[in-house]
Amino acid sequence: MTDDAESSPQRPAMRPVAAGRREARERALHLLYEAAMKDLDADGVLAQQVLAPEPYTEQVVRGVFEYQAELDEVLGRLARGWTLDRMPVLDLAVLRLGSFELAHLDDIPTGVVLSEAADLASEYGTDDSARFVNGVLASAAKELRPE
Repeated sequence: MTDDAESSPQRPAMRPVAAGRREARERALHLLYEAAMKDLDADGVLAQQVLAPEPYTEQVVRGVFEYQAELDEVLGRLARGWTLDRMPVLDLAVLRLGSFELAHLDDIPTGVVLSEAADLASEYGTDDSARFVNGVLASAAKELRPE
């Protein structure tokens, strides 16, 4: 006779969705966009996920929400000719993600942050998004990571 623990099926552990930082960053962008569209906070958008986000994805999403006022102040000053409420939601999400990495994740080289943000903006934004995001974040890098 076997005991109940051996005979009952085990629930599979939740596995993270993304494997590497590039994928985790992309997933974070999707979650930030979803949160904006549904008017959710970090806890709300993370709780709605069927599969647990990769730890880096969760770190970025929570960080963007925690430091949003600080990030928005910097972005608002540097995005000449644009107010945050006039920006496409996706561009703003990429800018917040990139500025969070610049301000709070020193282990990621500045060039990587700028390149990844421009790639995300190019893939998901408008024809002008990559150039706009790259310009604003390059200015933000000078302020957030003075050499």
